[in-house]
Amino acid sequence: MNRNTVMNLKSRIAFSFFCTVLIPVVLCAAALYGLTNLNVRMLGRQYGIEHPTYESVYNNSLLISLQMDDSLEQITAELEEDADRIQNPEWLRQINDGLKSKEIYMVVRKGARILFNGAPTLGDAQLRTMLPAYGGSPRTAADDDLGIIQVRTDALLKQADFLFPDGEEGSLFLLSTLSRVSPEMRLWILEMILVIILILALTSLIMSMWIYQGVITPINELKYATQRIRDGNLDFTVKGCDVREINDLCQDFEEMRIRLKQSAEEKVAFDRESKELVSNISHDLKTPVTAIKGYVEGIMDGVADTPEKMDRYVRTIYNKANDIDRLIDELTMYAKLDTNRIPYNFTKLSVTEYFDDCVEELRMELDGRGIRLSYFNYMREDAVIIADPEQLKRVINNIIGNSIKYMDKEPGVINIRLRDVGDFIQAEFEDNGKGISQKDIGRIFDRFYRTDASRSSRQGGSGIGLSIVKKILEDHEGKVWATSKEGVGTVIYFVLRKYREPEILPDADTGGEQPAELTAAAGSTGKTRRKARTAPRQKAGRKQKSTTLKG
Repeated sequence: MNRNTVMNLKSRIAFSFFCTVLIPVVLCAAALYGLTNLNVRMLGRQYGIEHPTYESVYNNSLLISLQMDDSLEQITAELEEDADRIQNPEWLRQINDGLKSKEIYMVVRKGARILFNGAPTLGDAQLRTMLPAYGGSPRTAADDDLGIIQVRTDALLKQADFLFPDGEEGSLFLLSTLSRVSPEMRLWILEMILVIILILALTSLIMSMWIYQGVITPINELKYATQRIRDGNLDFTVKGCDVREINDLCQDFEEMRIRLKQSAEEKVAFDRESKELVSNISHDLKTPVTAIKGYVEGIMDGVADTPEKMDRYVRTIYNKANDIDRLIDELTMYAKLDTNRIPYNFTKLSVTEYFDDCVEELRMELDGRGIRLSYFNYMREDAVIIADPEQLKRVINNIIGNSIKYMDKEPGVINIRLRDVGDFIQAEFEDNGKGISQKDIGRIFDRFYRTDASRSSRQGGSGIGLSIVKKILEDHEGKVWATSKEGVGTVIYFVLRKYREPEILPDADTGGEQPAELTAAAGSTGKTRRKARTAPRQKAGRKQKSTTLKG
């Protein structure tokens, strides 16, 4: 995941906090506005208010007054149909029970006597002192609204005066407390509470899921990944997330998994190579040992009964012993190669002198084998390299030995060329052997790799000769590669960096000379210090940085 697309955990938590606070405030304000407008319109339709306002929602006195007006109009309408109902206690209780749901109570007075008292908390004596006299709230012809009289600071009263059938004065009262919450207001408050709870729950849920998805989910994936690694399963991928700290942790874990997998694969390959080495060495040791045993038995049985036969048997035994010694040397070198403990003694070498000496030694050996050696030196006489002469000689011998091993023509030909390629010297070793197929050419420098599967005694070997060449040259900051054509021959190349002396420039202060790489020291003292150009480190087994060149 791109690092620019992730957010750190601190910013994520801060963003979640502000969203948890800000989003509910905005949504609750919108819900309050919407529900209030809806209730205002509903109240206007319900109570016939032509121009309802927000006051209609929270003004209890207005809503209670409107409810009382409606109820009083319904009661008076029924009394107009049957005036005797006002003296029927059953009818009065029925009407009062219907009004109780609205927290409105009915009182009927006949003369000075309380005929019916529907108020649960007021007695008749208290009502007689509280209720206004007959005609206390007359209705005019110009005003159809019933009169409103405030009996107490927390109550409203509606009064309708009439005459009983016997001609006695009577009054019908509806009472309600102002401290109560109207049903419409109660419904509005309940709706707002539910909406606020829903908004808070949804916002918290969404933010929690966002945090959970960004933190807990990848942590759980890492947990499952550790369990897979514990069980030895490395064939999976740890994905990143959009939290920077967790994403970095996932990336580090993925890199660790990749390295563990590479280490496991390398261990499997190493075990396979080690088994192959043991098998190769056992096979290659068995051939000369068997030959030595055979010739020794021949000597013991008296088969070598002439000085010529005895000399031939002894020479054969000696050659086979040399083969065994060579295999043991390769095995020892392999152990040092594998543990990175090859000893080096780096020194400055003249390229021309060193290769001239090596070629002279090789010429005598190759002449004895009937192989023609040609040497071409295109280098300048002053070309110098930093190298370990013993290990560089091992490189040359291994390359020549590999060419001899696969030589299949008569006469055999090996050409050695030295070329100047800028900052490097390039050595070329060309033979007219049987060649290497294109599918094998890229693997001949791998340890234990052999192009001949038959492992004949003539072409036997451990298969690590060219891998030793590659290792030594890499430790010399060089590179080796090969080209080949089947049936024609093979050319093996390697390059080494040339050594250059520090350039000397005139010293402006002393009139003398100083190295070109001289640099000014820190401060104003004017002192200088030399940047030394040194040879490769002479610490055994310390691998130098490889220089990549194109062959």
